[in-house]
Amino acid sequence: METQASQHFQKLVDAGRPVGEIVAINSFLITVKGLQPVSIHSLVIFEDGSRGFTRDILEDRVMVLRQGTSQLKIGTLAVVAEENLTAKVGKDFVGRVISVTGEPLDGKGAIAADAYWLVFNSTPPIYQRELLDTQLETGVTLIDTVFPIVRGQRIALLGDSKSGKTTLATQIAINQRSTDQVVVYVLIAKRRSDVDILLSRLSDAGTLQKSIVVVSTIFESLVNSYLAPYIGCALGEYLWQKAGQDVVVIYDDLTAHAHAYREISLLLGTNPGRDSYPGDIFHAHSGLLERAGKLKANHHAMTAIPVVLTEAGDITTYLPTNIMSITDGQWILDMDVFRSGLRPALNSGLSVTRVGGVGQNARQKSQSATALKLMADYAKAQKFSHFGTEMAATTHKVLAAGNQLHQLFTQVPGETYGLISQQLMLDLILSDTPIPGLRVDRLKKAAAEVSSYIKSGEAYAKVLARLKEKAVVPLQGAQK
Repeated sequence: METQASQHFQKLVDAGRPVGEIVAINSFLITVKGLQPVSIHSLVIFEDGSRGFTRDILEDRVMVLRQGTSQLKIGTLAVVAEENLTAKVGKDFVGRVISVTGEPLDGKGAIAADAYWLVFNSTPPIYQRELLDTQLETGVTLIDTVFPIVRGQRIALLGDSKSGKTTLATQIAINQRSTDQVVVYVLIAKRRSDVDILLSRLSDAGTLQKSIVVVSTIFESLVNSYLAPYIGCALGEYLWQKAGQDVVVIYDDLTAHAHAYREISLLLGTNPGRDSYPGDIFHAHSGLLERAGKLKANHHAMTAIPVVLTEAGDITTYLPTNIMSITDGQWILDMDVFRSGLRPALNSGLSVTRVGGVGQNARQKSQSATALKLMADYAKAQKFSHFGTEMAATTHKVLAAGNQLHQLFTQVPGETYGLISQQLMLDLILSDTPIPGLRVDRLKKAAAEVSSYIKSGEAYAKVLARLKEKAVVPLQGAQK
């Protein structure tokens, strides 16, 4: 009795689709004789029902990257099913955990697709784009104040291993539970334990129901690791362009994607370039990241946050510089800053946001400039204080205010604040007149409680005064 897969295969053959025969197999790299006419990235189906797509087209053969893991044999037939590789997309994918092939991994049953979307879609032309102007709330005070991001921006997140990259990306994802945005989180070549930790964090924070998590693990084919970010981008594009939904896509991480692409290219016999990466690695990543932006047609945006691994804090190597030249800014995590206790461990000297400031109001811009100056003065004062010499009153003032700002900017995983709460806290800490007995821990606790009462400028002043009362410990009771 014929299986459903073999029946589908035979229908394609009977319909006159191009057919070829496998003449060589090298793991996931399949050499097929015939199969023409065909174009790059065409969907190919083998006799056993497994799928692949064309990668290289030569004069007498076609190189196919196969997604399946079942054993194929020399002489097996292949047929071109579609001219372009597509992925199942739709609103029902929100709240689900899926594989690169679109299969559910969360045990919640099958997912009904609304449509099929091009995996390697082209970027929207400039005449279809709109200027970015709406701040994306990350919930991280240091970022929202000093290195903000707007919806539709592309900003890279770079750092060494264990510097807090995934933790920061998760915090940003968690904060979207209180916004109208959907998060597409793409895990590329991760260990199963890392996948479980991330899913647990998102689930515990109540964010998973507003997220799509695309998972590829180190135990899967390199082809899946290569395709994962494009599948995540396709899911986000559909929600953005067709469903009128603002989307944040987090690629964790593009270093693993680049490694997978490098191995695939070397197996294909592609001439290696710098660091053995193929010559089109820049094109591969720019084509992915430039699909983000904001559309004139529906005024909605898709934001891209690629995560990149650095070694020994060196951001001048090939891959980090490639990504930074594509994006509109970068957040750089530094191990020296990490050891100082600041979380996230952002290097304020190297991090930059090129367009994020357009989403800030006048108060935020003023606070940003003041905070940056205080951070620089605090770093200088700290170095000076190590000598143990007598310091001026202004230096003591800078050390006290800088220490409070350092505490404010330090947030543990899952700790997020709204923009109003952040502005209230900064107004007190950046005050020209130091506030005796101000406790940052009490300030953080009270800020979220009182910010909901703000409905006007007059109310802001009243709430600020109320917050000050809650955050200040009288000097005589400071030891309690």
